[in-house]
Amino acid sequence: MNSASSTPVIAVTMGHGAGGAPADPVGALLDEATTSRCRPVVIGDAARLRKAAGILGADAEVVAVDSVDGAVFAPGRINVIDLGLLPADLPWGAVSPVAGDAAYHYVRVASELATSGAAQAICTAPLNKEALHAAGHIFPGHTELLAHLTGTEEVSMMLATPAMKVIHVTTHIGLVDAVAAIEPGLVERTVRRGDRTLRDSGVESPRIGVCGINPHAGENGLFGYGEEDDKIVPALEVLRADGIDAQGPLPADTAFFLATRGEYDLIVAMYHDQGHGPVKVLGIETGVNITVGLPVIRTSVDHGTAFDIAGTGKASADSMVEAIRQATDLCA
Repeated sequence: MNSASSTPVIAVTMGHGAGGAPADPVGALLDEATTSRCRPVVIGDAARLRKAAGILGADAEVVAVDSVDGAVFAPGRINVIDLGLLPADLPWGAVSPVAGDAAYHYVRVASELATSGAAQAICTAPLNKEALHAAGHIFPGHTELLAHLTGTEEVSMMLATPAMKVIHVTTHIGLVDAVAAIEPGLVERTVRRGDRTLRDSGVESPRIGVCGINPHAGENGLFGYGEEDDKIVPALEVLRADGIDAQGPLPADTAFFLATRGEYDLIVAMYHDQGHGPVKVLGIETGVNITVGLPVIRTSVDHGTAFDIAGTGKASADSMVEAIRQATDLCA
């Protein structure tokens, strides 16, 4: 049992109720290592979680509570702030505007709990962007939604695995738009957010590798139109003058390899797939998404809504277990 008031409350969102997301909190919150280090409370739909538990064959007591204060923490018990937004006959494995709207409100309530101090961190199960948009909530994903809900002007996405950590200068925009959006100020602010996050987590002097944009980081002007010199080098000069160990621009095809050898504590990717591809090859099951720059701690699983295995009992909670662990560590 874990009822110690000294352990952090983690607000866990249920995600897209028609996908594999409900299985994430069920599996993770029955993990004794998870519940020994924090007090997790799900924001979601109690009936849907009971169905997910039944499909998984999990011995779970899913209990609806009105608030964090009403939660009782005991082995096998899952406390849920039940918003009751999903119909009982919602099919598994399909994009649902109803589930998209519900997923938005799970995040909204979790954000309110965290900003009010009722929860010390947020951990999110995956939502579906198409369903979110179909419900009228036009955000590219969790990162931008949480920035909006907390009134934060600019945030960064960091992906963390046991092998390495990656922070992104741009994320959910097209590649042509990403290159246009990259400029020295954005690069500098992104690196600073990454450096601060690592220092806060106990890394005294983070070693940061910054990727280029073009193949071979432009190879002295051979590839591209001088983007590295115009968009990245000026930021690195300012950062190094301030004592931040930011090296680059580095060829992306070797930067990630060097990070896995321990030469860098953090890699800075210029665009979405430059960072996501290597991380997911290294191990999507234990990958965690951390939103850097919010006034609250937020981590997430690093996988999608898994429509192909929704309602089958095949979903793994490993990424959610790791995401809650990292949220708890960041609270410390």
